[in-house]
Amino acid sequence: MGNSMPGDESTMTMLPIRSETPLSAVYLRLTLTAALWAGTFVAGRVVALELPPLPIAIGRFGIAVVALYLWARWTEGGLPRLSLRQLMETLLLGLTGVCLYNLFFLVSLSEMPASRTATFVALNPVVVSLLMFALFRERLSLKRWAGIGLTLLGALLVISRGNLTALAGDIESSFGRGEIAMSMAVLSWALYTIIGRNALKGLSPLSATTYAAIWGLVLLVGAYLVMPAPDFQDVVSGQGLAAIVYLAIGGTVVPFLWYYRGVAEIGPARTSVFTNLVPVFGVLFGVVLLGEPLLMSMIVGGGLVVAGLILTNRT
Repeated sequence: MGNSMPGDESTMTMLPIRSETPLSAVYLRLTLTAALWAGTFVAGRVVALELPPLPIAIGRFGIAVVALYLWARWTEGGLPRLSLRQLMETLLLGLTGVCLYNLFFLVSLSEMPASRTATFVALNPVVVSLLMFALFRERLSLKRWAGIGLTLLGALLVISRGNLTALAGDIESSFGRGEIAMSMAVLSWALYTIIGRNALKGLSPLSATTYAAIWGLVLLVGAYLVMPAPDFQDVVSGQGLAAIVYLAIGGTVVPFLWYYRGVAEIGPARTSVFTNLVPVFGVLFGVVLLGEPLLMSMIVGGGLVVAGLILTNRT
């Protein structure tokens, strides 16, 4: 996204953007966001085999913060001064969507193939919608509940490798350290999405994302300083460095801004449904770029995920 949101940042609300932006443009941007995020599973898998999670996350957001800040200066004249409320909201954004999400995300990629890890993202809209219902009593139509159900069924098919009976009977056989870590990443991202709804009421997507990235970087560096020094090789391969750069720019700067723009335009619940496309792209990229196996459960589960996406967003 090369342009900032129109309007005065101090009084910006969601309504003007919703009325000015065609839904087709919003949907296309969110689809491309899903494709870019799917690429992070491939890049994350590559570098997670070389470095521990903390150094990767610090490198990713160290680069991203610089790029976001320069972008904010170029398009919006810099970052606005935050009120105390905004300070706390962006701190929570940095904690959930940057610090916790990335640590869980990278731990899972060190344990599981990229294609399998990406399928867990399909659970995100389910968690967001349920949290919105539980916390804010946001009403869900029967059609949206059906879409959520299809999404969940598709995700469970992939997670269980097509054996739902075995998953119900012995969950430990399907849920190891990587699966638990990615489930926590999904919860972290759902909270990030919901918190972002309030943060966007007074900040542009670029400002909110930049402050969240700054807070997240501070928290990651703080964790690195207080935790025992991780053991990793001194020299990172060129492929690993390229993966970190992609995680920072292609996987953070551009898609974070587009995602937040979507939250402002069509709301957090409908925006989060587009993350259902991440596992579809993620499986495709994992098979094509990393040579990972393509299971029938991935194909059937992916089809159900897409069906749930269409049903949930149909107006």
